[in-house]
Amino acid sequence: MIARRALLGAALATPAFAQGFPDRSIRLIVPYAAGTSSDIQGRLIAARMTDALIQPIFVENRAGAGGTVGAEIVAKARPDGHTLLLGSNGPLTVNPVLQPRMPYDVETDLAPIALLSRSPVTLSVKADAPWTTVADLVAAAKTTPLSIGSSGQGSATHFLIEQFQAAAGIRFTHVPYRGSSQSVPDLIAGNVQVVMAEISTVVPTMRGGLTRILATSGAERSPLVPDAPTLVEAGYPGLVGGSWAALMTTGHTPAPVIETILKAVLAGLADPSYRARQEEVGAQLSEPALRNPTGLATWLREERARTRATAEAAGIKAE
Repeated sequence: MIARRALLGAALATPAFAQGFPDRSIRLIVPYAAGTSSDIQGRLIAARMTDALIQPIFVENRAGAGGTVGAEIVAKARPDGHTLLLGSNGPLTVNPVLQPRMPYDVETDLAPIALLSRSPVTLSVKADAPWTTVADLVAAAKTTPLSIGSSGQGSATHFLIEQFQAAAGIRFTHVPYRGSSQSVPDLIAGNVQVVMAEISTVVPTMRGGLTRILATSGAERSPLVPDAPTLVEAGYPGLVGGSWAALMTTGHTPAPVIETILKAVLAGLADPSYRARQEEVGAQLSEPALRNPTGLATWLREERARTRATAEAAGIKAE
């Protein structure tokens, strides 16, 4: 009898929406436009989570302010797990550092669930450039003024350029573009000598004989370009970067709800078709240690600290 009463008391103490979650469709806010890498990542995981949660997950693209607009929607939603965010560098680590005022507190208004994947970028040159290795490029940059294109002021590629320059003891002339879809054509046209650009944009031009990838920024070599070394292999320990995708929800969402979402995420990450599609788009699955709320929360704090240090050293300001 006592055990039965204890169980009943525990049940009554648990919020009703935590018990029945999910009881309706779920929104996954992607804070960027359709067709972007974040959009692809959001739709990939949403399809797998739908199967596990037995509720439809609808992807909504709510672009604006470098991801802040979409993240604010999730931050201010009801904390019941029915509104999710496909988070990335912009709204979670860059904007909180560069923007003087944010419409949400990234630490308390958003709750981490799991890091899904990382997308390394490439250090690339034109196919007929005289540099065939990172060492060649660094040697040239020490004696010759060279320009390098990024995906934009304050972007993941811009921060990686600054970290690379500091590690190599060189300086390029930074040319920010609005995405790799603009920087790579300018590289091919000869308007910049180097780009730090998304792998999914560069690989087709490399296969077409127009560009050369000197290195990638992942922790390990990309299956898309297995012959290209990582920046770590090229002699720069710890120089790992690029964009990434993390699943978040509204702050103060009950732990049982987050645990249910996490189980659906882990089921999706284990799906062979999900893994295969990630390779096709040049992404790599996250480390197991970051596929949980605690691991992701710690990593995000560390990433913000690294972002702040790089921004202060390089004088990076918001546009």
